Amino acid sequence: MALTVHRGGTVTYDLLADDVAALIQALDLDRPLIAGFSYGAITATIVGIRHPGAVRAIVNHAGYDAFDPRSPAWAMSRQMFGGSPDAIEADPEAAARFFSQSAQMQGVFELMKADQDSGQGKDYWREYLRLGFHLLTQPPGYTMQDLGAITAPTLILVCDRDEVCSVEDGVRAYRALTVGEFAVVPNTSHIITPPLVELMVEFRGRWS
Repeated sequence: MALTVHRGGTVTYDLLADDVAALIQALDLDRPLIAGFSYGAITATIVGIRHPGAVRAIVNHAGYDAFDPRSPAWAMSRQMFGGSPDAIEADPEAAARFFSQSAQMQGVFELMKADQDSGQGKDYWREYLRLGFHLLTQPPGYTMQDLGAITAPTLILVCDRDEVCSVEDGVRAYRALTVGEFAVVPNTSHIITPPLVELMVEFRGRWS
């Protein structure tokens, strides 16, 4: 399996998951544990669906809601990246305004811009949002039922103050798994914190 070279067009979760599996093979890794946050968690989980046996265990932190096509997160994402819950294409200026509403989100946005511009040229971040709009705003094509196809032990990691992913959706995702664990971190929103990282490390230790 070769790493996918993708130029132009839209990016899909299947493409990203296949690239992760190809990278594992290219690096000759022995069934590593993979962990993802938010959109990264969606990708990590789809690796488990599309490539059984490629990974030893999976952590889905705040990306489990994506497997419910009715999740309000999709309309929220269209508002975030397109300026409207009904947007059908990216609006970079609207995205910049949205992320400027908090220092934490602004910092994440600036890191994204710097990363894209340094690799592709000034203001490429706008094109990046355009190419990734469908990925960021539409269900990935899998449902909670598909989580039952994952053979790798999977941790559903939930934050009780997450304004995007509900605890209830986390329970549904956990119950759909064949082999899974479920953890709720109190007084935490849609962010990565040291206690969350510690939980991931502990989970890795149980399945290494």
